[in-house]
Amino acid sequence: MNNLIQRTITGVIFLIIVVGAIAIGKLSFFLLFELIIIGAMYEFYTLAEKKKFNPLKIYGIVIGTFVFAANYFFANKLIGSEIFLGLIPIIISVFIIELYRKSEHVFVNIAFTLLGVLYVAVPLSFTNYVVFSDDSNYSSYLLLGFFFLTWSFDTLAYVFGVSFGKHRLFERVSPKKSWEGFIGGTISCLGIAYVLSIFIPELSFLQWAGLSVIISIFGTYGDLLESSFKRNIDEKDSGSILPGHGGILDRFDAVFFTLPLFYLYLHFIQ
Repeated sequence: MNNLIQRTITGVIFLIIVVGAIAIGKLSFFLLFELIIIGAMYEFYTLAEKKKFNPLKIYGIVIGTFVFAANYFFANKLIGSEIFLGLIPIIISVFIIELYRKSEHVFVNIAFTLLGVLYVAVPLSFTNYVVFSDDSNYSSYLLLGFFFLTWSFDTLAYVFGVSFGKHRLFERVSPKKSWEGFIGGTISCLGIAYVLSIFIPELSFLQWAGLSVIISIFGTYGDLLESSFKRNIDEKDSGSILPGHGGILDRFDAVFFTLPLFYLYLHFIQ
């Protein structure tokens, strides 16, 4: 119960920070997500290092922040698509730098370096296109609703799992996750979708409900993927910066999977 209270308090505080940063303006939005990317990628590379691999930690984080910044400036029409051409020499340089490090795991290190960018920075870059698109179907309120649904499912699935969980969902990867937690979290999210349709009418109830189902299914897969990664490294949490949750990776594992799907979903329903 103490862990649940701690988890809930941390989740609420973090949600308030995210909501505040998005609502205040573009600069706070940009800085917040750059900090999230830096923290999440740092945790990702640190986990890889515990398996005796040696990704380009600092350079990988620089690439990740560049990817988000490029998408931010492009989404705001401050620069053209040519900015993405800069990724070509940057990615090639990862291979060249690794050659000079005389590592025993050359391609594994390269793979982890680039995977950190693909896993963390690329999905979070989609926030720019949800918030700054000219299309009337996009807005910061939709992004706030998305985060609220995602983290509500995470918390409520945990509550139902702790209270009623008997049938394991994917025991080999995550022994504590249960079907009861998944079903309870999904049904609860449908109720939250109705509330969101009232306060954020950019989407109808059925559209919010569709998003809640996507989040429930693919958010669970995102959680399981990160759990599998940590289990392979024999670590319980990716970090300790968020009491009750662990690290930033633990807080955003579902978001990495569901945010790109959310953007695609908006295209599909508009």
